[in-house]
Amino acid sequence: MDIITIVISVIVGIAIGFFIAKILERNNASRLILRAKKSASSILKEAKSEAETIKKDKILQAKEKFLELKSEHEKVILNRDKKISEAEKRARDKESQVSNELAKTKKLNSEIDAKKADYDERISILDKKQSDVDKLHRSQIEQLEVISSLSADEAKSQLMESLKDEAKAQAMAYIQHSVEESKMTAQQEAKKIIINTIQRIGTEEAVENCVSVFNLESDDVKGRIIGREGRNIRAIEAATGVEIIVDDTPEAIILSCFDSVRREIARLSLHKLVTDGRIHPARIEEVVEKTTKQIEEEIIEVGKRTVIDLGIHGLHPELIKAVGRMKYRSSYGQNLLHHSREVARLCGVMAAELGLNAKLAKRAGLLHDIGKVPEMETEMPHALLGMQWAEKYGEKPEVCNAIGAHHDEIEMTSLLSPIVQVCDAISGARPGARRQVLDSYIQRLKDLEDIAFGFGGVNKAYAIQAGRELRVMVESDKVSDEKAAQLSFEISQKIQTDMTYPGQVKVTVIRETRAVNIAK
Repeated sequence: MDIITIVISVIVGIAIGFFIAKILERNNASRLILRAKKSASSILKEAKSEAETIKKDKILQAKEKFLELKSEHEKVILNRDKKISEAEKRARDKESQVSNELAKTKKLNSEIDAKKADYDERISILDKKQSDVDKLHRSQIEQLEVISSLSADEAKSQLMESLKDEAKAQAMAYIQHSVEESKMTAQQEAKKIIINTIQRIGTEEAVENCVSVFNLESDDVKGRIIGREGRNIRAIEAATGVEIIVDDTPEAIILSCFDSVRREIARLSLHKLVTDGRIHPARIEEVVEKTTKQIEEEIIEVGKRTVIDLGIHGLHPELIKAVGRMKYRSSYGQNLLHHSREVARLCGVMAAELGLNAKLAKRAGLLHDIGKVPEMETEMPHALLGMQWAEKYGEKPEVCNAIGAHHDEIEMTSLLSPIVQVCDAISGARPGARRQVLDSYIQRLKDLEDIAFGFGGVNKAYAIQAGRELRVMVESDKVSDEKAAQLSFEISQKIQTDMTYPGQVKVTVIRETRAVNIAK
C-alpha cells in the first residue's frame, strides 16, 4: 500500500512538474514574441524612415536632372530658333536680291529691245546707202573703161604686175641689206655669247696622274705591308693590279697604276688593312673584294649627286652609273667627270643666252662623253657609242644627236648639237686642261693588257712598272706549267710584232694552284 501511494505521488508530481514546465515555457515564448514584435516594429520604423530619406533624395535628383535636361532642351530650341531666324533672314535677303535682279533684267531687256530696233533701222539705212554706192561705183567704172578704153580686169592685171616688180626690187634690196648686216654682226654676237659663257663658269685645273701616295703612321708598318719574303705585297699587287713602290720615303708608300679605279681600290684596301692590323694574303683578298663592291656603290652615289647638282631629272639608272664611272676616267689627262660637268654648265648658260631649253642642253652636255666610260675597248668612235647608249635608255632625239655629232661623226639635226660641240671645245682647249702625252701612254698600257686577254686561260692581266712589265695571272685548271712558259713567250712575241714601245717589256705569267675545303 505504501508503494502504491509512493508511485501515485511520483506520477502526480511528474504531471504537476510537466504542467508547470509547460506554463513556464509558454510564458517564455510569449516574452520572446513580444520582444520580436518590438524589434520588428523598430526595424520597420527605421526602414520607413530610410525609405522616406531615399525617396526624397531620388525626387531631388530627378528634379535636378529634369531641370538640367530642360535647360539643355531650351538651349537647343533657342539655337534652332536662331538658325531658323537666320535662314529666314537670308531667304528674305535672297528674295530682295532676286527681285532687284529681275527688275534690272527687265530694264536691260527693254533697253536691248530699243537698241535692237535702232540697229535694225540703221542696218536698213546702210543697206540702202550701200546699194546707192554700188550703183555709183559701177557707173564710175563704166565711165573709166570708156575713157581709158580698158576693162576693169585688164587695168587690175597691169596694176598688179607693176606692184609685183616694185615689191620684188624692194624685197631683194632688204634681203641684201639684212645679209650684209648679219655677216657683220653674227661673228661678233657669237664671240660675245661664247665669252660671256666662259666668264660665267668657274673651272678646275687638271690634276690627274698615275700615282697615289699612301701615308703611314710610322715606318714600322712598311714591314707588315711587305710581309714575310714579300708575300703580302705580292698578294696586294695580284689582287688589285697596282704596283706598290716601297722606298726610302719616310712614312709613305707609292701606288702606281694608270687605271684610277684600281688605284683607289688599292688605296682604300691598304687603309682598311693597316687600320685593322691583320695583314695576310687571305685577309688581303677579302678586303679587296669588299672594297671593290664599295667602289661600285660609290660610283652610283657620285652619279646621283652629279645629276642632282646639275638639276637633271629622270635619267636612267644605267646612265647614272655611267656618269659615276666618269670620276675614274680621264680624257687627255683631264678628269672626265669634271670635264662633263663643265661642259654641262657651259651648255646650260649658252642655251639660256640663245633662248633654248637650258635643262635639255645640260643633259646633252653631261652625257656627251659617256662613250668613253666602257672598260672594253671597241672600234666604234666614243661619240657614236654614247649616242647608242642614250637611244637605248630612252633619251630624246635632240640629246642623242648632240652626243653623236659633237665630233662630226653624224650630221647635226638640232641646235643643241653645235652648242655641245662648242662647249666641248671650250672645256678641252682651256690652258692646262689636257695632256696629250699622258693619254697616249695610258692607251699603250691598255693595249698591253688587251693583248694578254686575247690568249686563252688568262684570268687577270696588269701592266705595271710604267709599261715595262706585263703581269699575267692564268687559271691553273686550264694552263699547265709548261703551257705557262709557252704563253709567256707567245705574249712577248705578240707585243713585239703588234706594238711600238720604248725599251723592253717583261712578261710574267703567274700560275697558282689552290685546294679549298670547308670543315662543317
